[in-house]
Amino acid sequence: MNSYLLPLLAVIIGIAIAMLTKKRKSIYTKLLLSFSGAFLLALTLFDLLPEVYHHLDAKQTGLYIMCGILLQIILEFFSKGAEHGHVHIHKDDTDFPWLLFISLCIHSFLEGFPIHQHNDMVYGVLIHKIPIAILITTFLLQSSYSKLQIVIFLVVFASMTPLGTFISNNSTVMANSVDIINAFVIGIFLHISTTILFESGEGHKFNLSKLVAICLGILIAYFI
Repeated sequence: MNSYLLPLLAVIIGIAIAMLTKKRKSIYTKLLLSFSGAFLLALTLFDLLPEVYHHLDAKQTGLYIMCGILLQIILEFFSKGAEHGHVHIHKDDTDFPWLLFISLCIHSFLEGFPIHQHNDMVYGVLIHKIPIAILITTFLLQSSYSKLQIVIFLVVFASMTPLGTFISNNSTVMANSVDIINAFVIGIFLHISTTILFESGEGHKFNLSKLVAICLGILIAYFI
């Protein structure tokens, strides 16, 4: 049950923080983003990557991972990098941001596939989604979109990861392809987490606070 509830809880926490702080981007959000990037990257390397290589041919696995990286690059072409903390919404724009919405939904849907009831990846997704939900909610609240549009955006966004997990666990069609999809997701996670680590600091510099956050993320992931 946690595999379905925790990703939803992450978005709810992110929305609550955004509504309470009402700040564009605080230093704490940046540090949380750095921590989440390191935590997600470490869990991917410690948990998900060995499992996929165990079930698939090594060279094919590498190909699928590269395809996942390319897929995330394509998604970011439309979302402008919202998956790793770059949200660009024009305050005067009243048209619903369909490209951002669809890109985020595809990303969230796919990241639900590696999550299983006894899989630690759910914690990586949990930590990853909180700062992203904070940033997306903050920018939506500062936009000119209607309250109904904002609610629809956030509700569908929150439901996509549990939907991906549900289909992964219950669909007989997906059962034979789940390892391939997981390899794609590894590519997505690798691209997002490394981008977060190298872009969340000012001027691409590693300050002490960011370094501590990254080390904590790696250590906690290792001992889970």
